[in-house]
Amino acid sequence: MSLNGKTAVITGSNSGIGLGVARALAGAGANVVLNSFTDREEDHALAAGIAEEFGVEARYIQADMSKGDQCRALIEKAGACDILVNNAGIQHVAPIDEFPVEKWDAIIAINMTSAFHTTAAALPLMRKAGWGRVINVASAHGLRASPYKAAYVTAKHGVVGMTKTVALETAKEPITVNAICPGYVLTPLVEAQIPDTAKEYDMSEDEVVEKVILAKQPSKEFATVEQIGGLAVFLCSDAAAQLTGQPIAVDGGWTAA
Repeated sequence: MSLNGKTAVITGSNSGIGLGVARALAGAGANVVLNSFTDREEDHALAAGIAEEFGVEARYIQADMSKGDQCRALIEKAGACDILVNNAGIQHVAPIDEFPVEKWDAIIAINMTSAFHTTAAALPLMRKAGWGRVINVASAHGLRASPYKAAYVTAKHGVVGMTKTVALETAKEPITVNAICPGYVLTPLVEAQIPDTAKEYDMSEDEVVEKVILAKQPSKEFATVEQIGGLAVFLCSDAAAQLTGQPIAVDGGWTAA
């Protein structure tokens, strides 16, 4: 699959799933625009490293995904957006009656509303180019609920709903809109939490992974960022041209029940 000449904008992509998707798309030949809310030398160096490794154009553009005007400015500054990957997200865990209002507002803004702004800004560019792919990184929590994650579950369900709506709006165009719904993915952030979680439960690291972290994931294996990236590349392929409006679970069987 060659994405030569295409430009992909990936929000929240200086680490974890977003970076994995950016690397996969660059590996398929796409020029990539990385993004996060920071503006550090290492952010720009990350883009430069991808450009050198894969022989594509790669840039880093700072934008705060909690602010609608900055979401839209990201697409404008990118200049082109054939592939939009809405990945930016944050999490907070608390009972709903104790859930901080500012955390609710931030999660809804970054995890859901940002995708509204970037998609609205990107679609005219895709229409002008005569081709487009919108890939929303939702979650198994966009298909199933868990306690104490009211804002996150609400936002991810909203992303799945938005995916279906925009897919219908673009169904007669060469544009597809899909959602990837990962279960637990082995990112550096998750990996760093394993030792402390093992101490908390007085278990070995292997035990805490299987019995606590992956309790809902029947495969008892993490998904990888490379697997999520591979799916994103497939969704950009001609083979996926009639695949639109779909939430695709990558969750080791979690949502099968």
